[in-house]
Amino acid sequence: MSQVYCIRRRRKGKHLEYSERQVLEHLVKQNEKASRKNRKSQAELASMMGVSAATISRELKRGRVVLRDYHWREYESYSADVAQDDYDQKATNKGPDLKIGRDYALAEHIEKKIIKEKYSPDAVIMEIETGKYTFETTICTRTLYNYIDWGVFASVTNKDLPRQGKNSKRRYRRVRKSHHNVGGKCISQRPEAVDERLEYGHWEMDCIESGKSKGRGCLLVLVERMTRETIIFKLPSQRQEEVKKRLDRLERSMGKRRFAKKFKSITVDNGAEFLGWRALEASCATPTKQRTQIYYCHPYSAWERGSNEQRNGHIRRFIPKGSDISKYTSKRIKEIENWLNNYPRRVLDGLSAMDVIKNLGLTV
Repeated sequence: MSQVYCIRRRRKGKHLEYSERQVLEHLVKQNEKASRKNRKSQAELASMMGVSAATISRELKRGRVVLRDYHWREYESYSADVAQDDYDQKATNKGPDLKIGRDYALAEHIEKKIIKEKYSPDAVIMEIETGKYTFETTICTRTLYNYIDWGVFASVTNKDLPRQGKNSKRRYRRVRKSHHNVGGKCISQRPEAVDERLEYGHWEMDCIESGKSKGRGCLLVLVERMTRETIIFKLPSQRQEEVKKRLDRLERSMGKRRFAKKFKSITVDNGAEFLGWRALEASCATPTKQRTQIYYCHPYSAWERGSNEQRNGHIRRFIPKGSDISKYTSKRIKEIENWLNNYPRRVLDGLSAMDVIKNLGLTV
């Protein structure tokens, strides 16, 4: 028999590697060719491999294959590839049992929140952490993401998550020329309390437009910086006149004093719909009086309205890009607004905007 083996001392409990299985396959094939008198026993093969006889016995069963000789007679042999495939398959079942175990109530709750209510895994866990729901099992956000990756849930996959399991890559496009707001206040002039989110009443405002050739309808989205409270209005078009008209209507319904208290400042981008800062700041009841302060971000700096951009992303889960916004009813827009204001947020320690407003004793 060819001397291709090597005698070695192995650490107890260590599994065979693929290269060692290949050596064993070669020894087995050489043994099959040898005469009955010169064939090696399993104990001798084990000694040649430097492993126990029990290891060789298990390994031969693991890689057992049935072959045929040139007389077309069946005989048993050993395949390193079959043995390695079996080892790899069984290795996937290693590790502790799933922590969620038989907590079916928790599993159903997670599926309902993600599928029906469009919660992210982190939002589901935050809501449980605040004590709103109690279950036998507690898991963290990372564990929940792992369970979804592994296909633990019958209904939930990565396709059901906000980003559908994908890492978004920024696409650089040609940008339009920024408008110049003559005389408008720059974001750098905002008081420190606004920058640090220390005071209620400072908002960010933006427009979400319909898809190309899908009409002129758009959404006017306002987000309060401290509580992340969100207000959404449907506009017939993305024009200065429509934005002012909507704010005027809001001021009339709230009253001049209450509006000024709730909307101390509004930060916008340099879009054409926000160019008329004097008209936006002036009270519709008393045009000579100021109802709010308008601040402008630096050109091409959407990150300066981070809360606005984050909220727009959430809204796009309900109204995808390219949609005709005019086809969405005011009732549906209000439902989306309520969802946003009752959604738990990590930045608010698991509370929703409505929770924070209630805790501070503020009026919506």
